[in-house]
Amino acid sequence: MSEPHDLLPPMPEHPPLPAPLRWLLLAFAVLCLIMGAIGVVVPGLPTTVFILMAAWAAARSSPRLHGWLWRHRLFGPLLRNWADGGRVSRRAKWSATILMALCAMVLFATSAPRWAATLACTCMACVLFWLWLRPEPGR
Repeated sequence: MSEPHDLLPPMPEHPPLPAPLRWLLLAFAVLCLIMGAIGVVVPGLPTTVFILMAAWAAARSSPRLHGWLWRHRLFGPLLRNWADGGRVSRRAKWSATILMALCAMVLFATSAPRWAATLACTCMACVLFWLWLRPEPGR
């Protein structure tokens, strides 16, 4: 019987880089992974973007870290969907929409300058527009 991760698509391969650059990319990957993990529990902090950046840096610096991310129960599907044509699950789209709407309400309910709240909401709306145009897995 094969292991569940044996059924996963292969990880992308990348040529080796010089050691100093690999160490810098590894540090960047770990920092992004920490920020992404914090984003799982802190509303408004994006998880997906940090995990995608962590995977990109890990793929070029640490095959072991990249393999762990690729097979991870929470982060793996996100990475595999992105590698399969930039796909984003409907659940991730709705989560982002709800969290950005909550952030927008907080911005307008607090004493944030109106221009800053408007600018932030405009940026969030652009990101959501782009996000909802992304294909979904299985479609």
